Formats: sequence, structure tokens, C-alpha cells
Amino acid sequence: MYSPECVTHLGLANVRRKQEGGGSMSLVLVLLTAACVVHLGIVLWVIGNNFATADIPEGINHPVKLRIFHCLFQLLLTWGGIFEKFGICSATQFVSFVHDLPPLKKYPGVVVTDLRFGTIPVRLYRPEAPTSASRPGVIFYHGGGAVLGSLKTHHGFCSFLCKKSDSVVLAVKYRKSPKYKHPVMTRDCMVATIHFLKSLNKYGVDPRRVVVCGESVGGGLAAVLCQIFVNHPDLPRIRAQILIYAFLQCLDFQSPSYQQNRNVPLLTWDFAFYCWSCHLNISPSWQSTVRKGAHLPPEVWERLRKWLGPENIPERFKKRGYHPVSREPVDIEAYQEISILLHWTSSPLINSDDIVAQVPEACIISCEYDLLRDHSVLYKKRLEDVGVPVTWHHVEDGFHGVLATIDLGCMQFSCSMQILDAVVHFIKEL
Repeated sequence: MYSPECVTHLGLANVRRKQEGGGSMSLVLVLLTAACVVHLGIVLWVIGNNFATADIPEGINHPVKLRIFHCLFQLLLTWGGIFEKFGICSATQFVSFVHDLPPLKKYPGVVVTDLRFGTIPVRLYRPEAPTSASRPGVIFYHGGGAVLGSLKTHHGFCSFLCKKSDSVVLAVKYRKSPKYKHPVMTRDCMVATIHFLKSLNKYGVDPRRVVVCGESVGGGLAAVLCQIFVNHPDLPRIRAQILIYAFLQCLDFQSPSYQQNRNVPLLTWDFAFYCWSCHLNISPSWQSTVRKGAHLPPEVWERLRKWLGPENIPERFKKRGYHPVSREPVDIEAYQEISILLHWTSSPLINSDDIVAQVPEACIISCEYDLLRDHSVLYKKRLEDVGVPVTWHHVEDGFHGVLATIDLGCMQFSCSMQILDAVVHFIKEL
């Protein structure tokens, strides 16, 4: 039996516990409500900003789909920017974390194996059907501006490519910026590629049909590696290079495609410069100087004109609007600080003729509504001028990054399959 005093004390203790529990629950509800309100505010800001700044061209199929896709991308970047300010992670690390959350899809007829070449993760795709003959080998470098993208984001493309072309596909996971700067990405891909080239028999690959393939910054990597391997006669020769809306120079930002597609998703000028400045360790404060062409002196521009001049771009690509812009006087400090842009490993489009003339046959794919469209057009001419065979596909309704939608179901754009089919046809014809 409890005395009346004990009962009173027990009752008061229970009341206090309930009050404390109720207070904790109220605090949780308040925090959740505040989080929802903040998230809603950010969503509304992203949508409003998208309508105010993003340019969705009339020639793109499913413009609403592209706007939704871009809004989601901007929402992730915005939240990532908030986390970056609090020191949790970088904005692009958060986006990478989210885009790698979905489980890996399984594709019938394709055997997928995760491996490591030394410390470099790679993913091998092989057709399931047995064969006594060796198959073509495709080494793939994903895109993402050197700050985004992964083996997961391009898993669908690699799986389709493996099955449709009956090829062995090796996807390389390189280290990304902002944590790792140039030339870490190039070195990772070179090491993985050399390892694969020395192991072709192990994976059933025909040494006469090895192709390097890349998308966006991965396309630039493929071009750079082809130039590097010109001086590696000890390795099996690369048969061909496939460059999908590749990043091939970081010097001239006043060409027609930069003027026409400056605010076209998914690669806007602002985001492109962010990627390049992260990767090449360039101060973001030089953005305006670089865009105006004041980062290089007149004599350098004159030397580069034979490769980058607007006269090298067909008139058809100037019809949507192009106005030649006079370059501002050189900012000597900018020139001294960011001269790395002139190195051919950053801008393979400007390497010397004696190297470019020795690279393998190319399949170049460009997209009309791509900030980097003119990179492909200029490199096509550059290769043809020195006698390198080029197969060119121009996707009239394509935009930068469309390949990543190839396995996104209702968010897929048909031109992603058009790009895949062009790549498959090229490989089969080798």
C-alpha cells in the first residue's frame, strides 16, 4: 500500500513526464513544419527562377519534361548549396549522393561485374550469350562536368550499348572535383585504359576493335587519351573514338553555340564555368573576364584563330543568332593565373597537327541545343583537315546531358535512343 503522500508524488511525476513528452512532440512538430515551409519556399523559388532564367527552345520535343527535369536538378543543387554553407558537404557531392540512391537495374542478356584496376573502380558489361569469337571492346568515360555523374548514372546506356552492339563495355569510375583537381581524372582514366588494353584476351576482346567512348567531359577525356596513346606503340592501337557532345576546349566562350544556348538546360554557361573552375582550380571571380575573352592576349587569339575562329563554323549554325564580339583588352593577371587552359590536356582541340593527324577514326555526335555544340563542329573540321576519317551525327532536337535520361522511363527523351543507335551502328561497321 502507498501512503497518500506517495500517491500524490507519483501523480505529479506522471504529469511532468507527460508534459515533457508533449513538449518534445510539439518541438518535433514545429521543426517538421518549419522544414516543410523552408522546402516549399525553396521549391517555389527554384520554379520561379527557372521560368525567369532557363531558355527552353521551341525545337526541343517535350519542353515541359525538360523544364521539370531541370527544376529537379536545380532543386538538388540549391539544397546542396545550403549543405555546403553549413560545411556538411559540397553541393555537387549532395547531388551525386541523391542520383546514386536508386538501386541498380538489371538488364536481360547483360552480365555486369564490378572490378578494380588497382585502386580505380570499373564496371564490366558483357553479353550473356556465349561466343567463340572475340568481341569489340568499348571503354566508356561518363560525363558530368567532372563534378557529377557516376557508374550508376550511365548504367542504362552502358547496358544498352553492350547488348545492342554485342560488345564488351568497360565503364571507368574516375575521381571527381571539387575534391580532386586536374589532372587526377585524366590520370585515373589513362591508368584504367592501359590496364584494360593489356588484358583484352582475359575479357574476350578483339584487339583490332577497341573503341574509346565518352560523353561530355568524358568525350574530352576520350579525345585526350587518343592523343596520349599516339606515343604508346607498345599498346594495342585504339581503333576508333566516339565523342558524344564532348567538351574539347576551354578557351573561347563567344562562339555561336555559347550565344544561342547560354541558358539552355541542362548545361548553362554559369554551371559550365562552375564545373571548369572546380576542375581546373580556377577562381570563380574570373568568370566575366573569361566570357569576354579578356583572359588571353591578342597574339594568342590570332594563333588560335585557325582552329577556333567563327569562320570554321558552318553558316547553318549561326542562323539562330550570332553576333561577332570584339574581345576586350587582356587582363594580365587572369592570363597568368589561368594559362592552364592553353594546355592540350585541357583543350585537346588545339593540340598540334602532328599529334591530331595520328588519332584514330572518330564518330562525333553533336546536339543543336547544347552549349558545347561548336566544340564538336570545330573538332570535326580539325580532324578532317588533317585526314582523319569522321562520321558525324547531329541531333536536331538534342540538348546537353540527354543521354542520362535513356533509362528514366517517362522522363526519357527519344533523342537519347537516337544517339545510342548511332553509336551502335558505328561500332558494328568497324
